[in-house]
Amino acid sequence: MTEHVQSSVTTPQVPATGFDAPVTPAGRALLQRLAEHLPRIRATAAENDRNAVFPTETFDALRKEGLMGATVPTELGGLGVDRLFDVAVALRSVAQADASTALALHLQLSRGLTLGYEWRHGDTNARTLAERLMRMMVAGDAVLCSGIKDHHSTVTTLTPDGSGGWVLSGRKTLVSMAPIGTHFFINARTDGTDGPPRLVSPVVSSNTPGFTVLDNWDGLGMRASGTMDIVFDNCPIPAQDVIVRDVVGARKDAVLAGQTVSSVSMLGLYVGIAQAAYDLAVGALARRSSAPQAATLTLVAELDARLYVLHATLSTTLTAVDAFNADLSGDLDERGRQMMRHFQRAKLTVNQMAPAIVDDCLTLVGGASFTGAHPLSRLYRDVRAGGFMQPYAYADGVDFLSAQALGIERDNNYMSTWAARSTSNGNSADPSRCKPMSR
Repeated sequence: MTEHVQSSVTTPQVPATGFDAPVTPAGRALLQRLAEHLPRIRATAAENDRNAVFPTETFDALRKEGLMGATVPTELGGLGVDRLFDVAVALRSVAQADASTALALHLQLSRGLTLGYEWRHGDTNARTLAERLMRMMVAGDAVLCSGIKDHHSTVTTLTPDGSGGWVLSGRKTLVSMAPIGTHFFINARTDGTDGPPRLVSPVVSSNTPGFTVLDNWDGLGMRASGTMDIVFDNCPIPAQDVIVRDVVGARKDAVLAGQTVSSVSMLGLYVGIAQAAYDLAVGALARRSSAPQAATLTLVAELDARLYVLHATLSTTLTAVDAFNADLSGDLDERGRQMMRHFQRAKLTVNQMAPAIVDDCLTLVGGASFTGAHPLSRLYRDVRAGGFMQPYAYADGVDFLSAQALGIERDNNYMSTWAARSTSNGNSADPSRCKPMSR
């Protein structure tokens, strides 16, 4: 009789690798509370996409519950979600229900993170402004949009008004969540001052004279994200609502840290789209009565492996960036370069693999997915938006990563390089050319 011997080898507890769950209690609380809103987000996504309607009711509910201030520090009344990893996991969850909603939510959550930095480390004016805005976010009184990219017709400038304040003129394009925005965080450059032009971040209230939101969004994807143009026609801006930054062309790579913090968690959104497409396609196959063909089985296995790569890439990247973000002890320029390098490697990977995954999911489902009413159609269009997001779009991202690898000197601050471009055409935005939104 052979005696059974108990093995001394125990099955290891495999941690939740990849991109599966938040890493802090605050992140878990955010994910749990967002989950209560997902059924409504999912149920309205198709109609909102078809009609290009922003989901105002969803964001009203998030505001009432204080979730629009989730990344505000607890000292100011927020949930205190301060890990980029946790924000990205939350965005992935929302994007699986509707990518447009996740994109808009990203703007608010990332702004809480960057304002938190200003509150802790900025000058007196920046700290005061950041605290005021974050307290309003927690109360549901502030929805912060970001205006980064200038419209091709103009350069957005901030000029002195002669009495200690400023005047803002110009036009920004691709401003998401604009229909409900109460405050707009703008990237501009100074003009008409005694010194060299500087990068500045004025905050514009939606009720400022001369401010207009244009009802001009007709996107290929992200159709319910409220991504519109905004116009500044000599808008008066108080001095206390302006954060003054570096001289244009200063080549200060420390700023790359803030640019990474404001954008890297958005990668979770595109992984969420890829995951949603995979779940739809595999679910459709599982319901079919006939056995899948060999090529279909192969493609399912390959998709599963590619999703694993995306999850592992994002987990590694966000863990590294969170570590850099918490450490201000070393060379801040090198810190900025390293954070952006991690970000851009992951962004290049996500921007290539996520659309390919969605595309192959259409192949699995077949011709039924090539109709406007099929949910994969929306995912196919939405996932393509990732390649246009800054920083950086593809060409600039390639330039940055190759320059870092080869030691090529370049100005890595894309906002500085934009501001330094020629403005000799003198074009200015004319709000009478386009139809403003009714609020």
